[in-house]
Amino acid sequence: MKGYGLQGSPSAFIRIHWERPPDSRWEDYEMRKGFTRRPQGDEPWTQGKNYITPGGLERLKHEHRFLLTRERPAVAEVVAWAAGNGDRSENADYQYGKRRLRQIDGRIRFLTKRIEAAEVVDPEAPRSAQAGSKAFFGATVRYANAAGAERVVSIVGTDEVDLNRNHISWVSPLGRALMKSAAGDSVVLQAPGGTEELTVLEVYYERISVEPFREPPGSEVSPKGLPSPTLT
Repeated sequence: MKGYGLQGSPSAFIRIHWERPPDSRWEDYEMRKGFTRRPQGDEPWTQGKNYITPGGLERLKHEHRFLLTRERPAVAEVVAWAAGNGDRSENADYQYGKRRLRQIDGRIRFLTKRIEAAEVVDPEAPRSAQAGSKAFFGATVRYANAAGAERVVSIVGTDEVDLNRNHISWVSPLGRALMKSAAGDSVVLQAPGGTEELTVLEVYYERISVEPFREPPGSEVSPKGLPSPTLT
């Protein structure tokens, strides 16, 4: 049988570092797709240029760099180690690692395409008085509904939507309704639940703070110190 330099079962190292339920770290990635994601529902996939703010592009690049230079190499080395621990068809560590590699590769391909198609629009860039008075990509808009309730939103790219920060996509129903509007205009929101009239109160441009990319818990997984299987 094979002998290992760890006490307990052969998978002791994997259990220590991957003790969270399978795919739990990738649930974090799926949650983050609410901020960095493919357009969903009524947000059509925009062909060609990917309009994005400077902060949004930086976050895409940070995640891409992390996956390519840290996460993928670490997982690949653990998979290589697991491959030497017996029948691969019955090796849960190997099977799970290979599945995670496919997920990582898919995410890297998606991020690569979005970064290559990026067209950066800086909300703080100089604008003429006329352009600065109307809502375009990068604008922050204060509006009120028919009941008088006010809300402030910033119009951003499909890869940087963050409802907690009131960052809406420029191709969302609300984004489309507000586009090209100015203070004092009335616009009609065509939403799945029906139509609603909104009054634009203010349009201005300022820096849009984007939630930075955060490495998921457990990303320090490394094959360093893994025992080398030896026959006994």
